Amino acid sequence: MDEEKKISGKKNMILCAVSVLLLCVLLFPLYWALITSLKTEQEIFRNPPTFYPHVLNTQSYAAQVETGDFNMFRSFANSFLISMGAALIAVILAVPASYGIAKYRFRGRKVMLLSFLVTQMLPVSVLLTPMFIMFKNMHVYNTWISAMLADATIGIPFSILILKNYFASIPKDLEEAAYLDGCGRFTAFVRVLIPIARPGVMVCAIFSFLYAWGDLAYGMTFILDQEKRPITAGIFNFMGQYGTKWSYLTAFAVVTIIPVALIFIFMQKYIVSGMTSGAVKG
Repeated sequence: MDEEKKISGKKNMILCAVSVLLLCVLLFPLYWALITSLKTEQEIFRNPPTFYPHVLNTQSYAAQVETGDFNMFRSFANSFLISMGAALIAVILAVPASYGIAKYRFRGRKVMLLSFLVTQMLPVSVLLTPMFIMFKNMHVYNTWISAMLADATIGIPFSILILKNYFASIPKDLEEAAYLDGCGRFTAFVRVLIPIARPGVMVCAIFSFLYAWGDLAYGMTFILDQEKRPITAGIFNFMGQYGTKWSYLTAFAVVTIIPVALIFIFMQKYIVSGMTSGAVKG
């Protein structure tokens, strides 16, 4: 509190100016993508570059709603379905797994935690071939299920590492009090422990959704039919089909960013509280 009181007057103005400058630098790529999507192809390559569209071009956005090999609404729905499924799978599997790791001491516990950390470091290219063989044998190749399962493998280790700290911080007396009130182990877990760890569960669901939303490799590899592919794969195919038309590509990028921006705008307090609480309680 004393440090906060000292920041006033001229120093406060300098810090605000530096913050605004950093914000402008960070947001400039988004601004450039937006104005590029509204420019004509000739103006995009003009030298020196223009910082606003002299001729407003909305054809790049109109092309997204046209019927054809690429349809924005269909690809948007595919991405939403795959991302929601991946987030749901990650949360359903990570919550009980993190509870077991946090509350029970068993042989191989540290090795298991280390394996979750290692999986976070593996490149996607290493996992594509074994996953391809597994999905082929499971007869889910070229379906949304394959993309959901593949994307969930990214969210599950992250969710377990985050939620483990939440469950480890819950006092054992609270769980025993639930037993005295007539709750079984599963009932106490569902009615008492999960609500306490709700901020962490929401953070894990949000990040699992965002991982799946931005995925390209799994959507391109495990789904062959264009009408089933997510919006990231649709943009990639559109790029190959029509050539490098930067106004179209940046327009698709702007549309793809919208859900991510909305999530961070409306859910930022849950993200910040969930991440900080997990860090402090761990």
